[in-house]
Amino acid sequence: MGKRKVFSKQHLHVSGLEILVIRKNVKNLNLRVYPREQQIRVSVPRRIPESSVIKFIQSKLSWIRNHLSNYREVPKRVPLQFVSGEKHLFQGKEYKLLVIEKNEAPRVFVSDENILCLQVRPESSQEKRSSVLKEWYRAGLKEEIPLLIEKWEKPMGVLVNEFGVKLMKTRWGTCNIRDRRIWLNLELAKKRPELLEYVVVHEMVHLLERLHNKRFYTFMSTFLPEWKNLKDELNGRSTISDC
Repeated sequence: MGKRKVFSKQHLHVSGLEILVIRKNVKNLNLRVYPREQQIRVSVPRRIPESSVIKFIQSKLSWIRNHLSNYREVPKRVPLQFVSGEKHLFQGKEYKLLVIEKNEAPRVFVSDENILCLQVRPESSQEKRSSVLKEWYRAGLKEEIPLLIEKWEKPMGVLVNEFGVKLMKTRWGTCNIRDRRIWLNLELAKKRPELLEYVVVHEMVHLLERLHNKRFYTFMSTFLPEWKNLKDELNGRSTISDC
């Protein structure tokens, strides 16, 4: 799908915050917060009144300020080299990486000593090692996600036609309501399984309610009463703050 046409951009000041408002060819208001850059952006339909945009922003002030404050807590990321001894995350736990060089097909497995073993061919590049680990993460998610979708389809009364996994910079998940397709962030492979389930449920609820409104959150509380705690844990120390 091509990019939405942008009609105009303007800055609004609401309760001491500067918000970039982008009028686009969209149907709904879409709020994004970038803690590291301390930026707030709202994509809105072309003809929506400014007063409605301000009212929407005011309704989200607590959420916005909470996520803006997170930038102080996000540690600087040291670029991974994919060498033995590094710490890597998997399903919410930290593992020490052990690189095994063998003239065999690359693979990844977890040993009994909480070691994440990355088997690659001798003299494999950093890029290749990264690729092997990412595909292992992706394969794991593709085994778990269908089970979660199947678990929730009947209680929620919805049907997911398709799902996918991809690396996303600003979102944990997205939902294409028309095609009934959900996408999940590859980074979720590093999070606790309960957090993956939260994102799956969140995206599936969009099949019942498009907007993040009172009805949407009522559904969330009905299906997953602890969703607020899970959301806070997921977003607490991350530059990703949208779902």
